[in-house]
Amino acid sequence: MAITFIARMKVYAEKEKQFRQLCHHLEAAVTKAEPDTLFYKFYRLDDPLHYAVIESFKDEAAEEVHMNAEHFKKYGPDMIACLDGGYHREYLHPIEPE
Repeated sequence: MAITFIARMKVYAEKEKQFRQLCHHLEAAVTKAEPDTLFYKFYRLDDPLHYAVIESFKDEAAEEVHMNAEHFKKYGPDMIACLDGGYHREYLHPIEPE
């Protein structure tokens, strides 16, 4: 069963450019190296300095692969350092037919 969520975050103004560059690097690495990642994309939100990422994985094992990937370990800590207050994850559940 797929795991899909949106994670919302705010970044420090002085680190916004760095954060955006890291987003592009991480997106490219995930697309290239993680075949069981179904969707992985960062977005800028309407509120200044607010961003979101939508992530969808084939299953829990695919999410685990992502969390332990070398590219995640390479970019993740620098991305976290750009965040003002961390992030909030909301899981997205398909609406099943009645």
